[in-house]
Amino acid sequence: MTTMKKINFPAMLAIRSLSIKKLTILGFSLVALPLVLALLYSASQVTQLSHQSTFAIFHVAELVKTNRQLNFTLDKMERSASQFLILKDQDILMRYFQQEQNILVNLAENSVFKNDEILREHSQELSEIISYLHQYLIKQQLETASLIPLKDYFKKLINIRNKITERSNNLLLNQAEKIRASASGVRHDMLTSLIIIPFALIIAAVFIFLITNPLKKLLLKIQYLEQGNFNNKVTFSGSPEIKEIADALEIMRNRLHALELQKSSFIRHISHELKTPLAAIREGTELLYDNSVGELNAGQQEISKIIRSSVNRLQRLIEDLLDFNIVLDSTSLQDAETVELSSLIAQVLQQRTLDIKRKNLTVINELQRIKIKVNSKQLSVILDNLLSNAIKYSPINSQIKIACNVQNSQLNLSVTDYGLGISAEQQENIFDAFYQGTPAENSQIKGSGLGLTIVKELLMRLQGTIKVTSIVGKNSSDKSGTTMAITLPNAYHIKANNGVQV
Repeated sequence: MTTMKKINFPAMLAIRSLSIKKLTILGFSLVALPLVLALLYSASQVTQLSHQSTFAIFHVAELVKTNRQLNFTLDKMERSASQFLILKDQDILMRYFQQEQNILVNLAENSVFKNDEILREHSQELSEIISYLHQYLIKQQLETASLIPLKDYFKKLINIRNKITERSNNLLLNQAEKIRASASGVRHDMLTSLIIIPFALIIAAVFIFLITNPLKKLLLKIQYLEQGNFNNKVTFSGSPEIKEIADALEIMRNRLHALELQKSSFIRHISHELKTPLAAIREGTELLYDNSVGELNAGQQEISKIIRSSVNRLQRLIEDLLDFNIVLDSTSLQDAETVELSSLIAQVLQQRTLDIKRKNLTVINELQRIKIKVNSKQLSVILDNLLSNAIKYSPINSQIKIACNVQNSQLNLSVTDYGLGISAEQQENIFDAFYQGTPAENSQIKGSGLGLTIVKELLMRLQGTIKVTSIVGKNSSDKSGTTMAITLPNAYHIKANNGVQV
């Protein structure tokens, strides 16, 4: 086994180092070669069977023709000999001699009689009796002859003719049996040659694996880059084409990593620089709005209200930018920890208590005790955005339902509101950055259009998905609403002390 590994290992390395073009040609050649050999072998077998069948057909035809001529000539000879003994006509005798000569020549030249020993013996016996009959007829030219000896001669001739016919029939049967056996052998050989097909398929499968496996590994590295994982260096060994692609991906990874760090740094700094003056503006606005520096008239009060609302909206935008910075920060993806989902959802609900009370909403929790290995900060951002979106579009005095379960280590979590729903046209755009759909009725939560974009980006990096299901209604009395359903890996039910999952 050790020797075999030492032999095969360099061979596999040599094959893997071939270019995709050479690998394809080699694989095609190795697959086609056994099939071509099997085809040529089958063609030679069929050709051989065809020649054998052709020979048998001519052989049969010659036997049938010979037997027919022999029967016909013997009948004519018997009639001519009988007529001559009665009429003593020399012309009849000459006609008999001609018929006799024809049958002797036919027996002497016939290849079938030459190649078969039994037919050759019968042919000699037939020639001898014909010779005796010839002498007998010559002697009877001037004498009064009896037909009885003549009949005895022809009885012997007919007896030999019957033996020749029986032997011919046996030869015909033998030829048919040989053809049948040859056809059966060719069929068996062709069926046996089909064994080559599984080996050809195995060779094809091996080369398909050798070609596609590096491409799958390369695709996996591309998916890592797509998910924002720029820390792992892209290295690859294999065909020259794959190495070139891997080198190009490594260059792209370095550039993307540098750009991401620049973006994260820029957003952090700009957010910090914006929040410092914004805090002073907000404090001054609140003092004006609360009449802490003196009474304001109605117009001034309205203006201060507008300023206060705009400052709150600006603060929300800055917070969304900070959340979006979490998406851009690939290093945070490494900080996975095991968290209890119900506790995390409770924290998010606590942060949204005022918004929930303002619209008098009822939150229905259909939660199970589940733990999941994930970055808790990122999952909190996802849950907060989903809940904020549900609160924003929920009518006053309605409900919000949160449900979750685990199937095959995959978390399925849904947040449902009973608002007017999202049209199919808007569903295609709600995950685009800064897109805002139809404003919700009686909602004081002003969005930035980044919430669902952040959710989708984070889920993609966490190898999760999101699906929107919505029923559109014309008014609050219709049965309408929207469900945002997400999936995440690495989840499981918490086991109780007795080991039972709950």
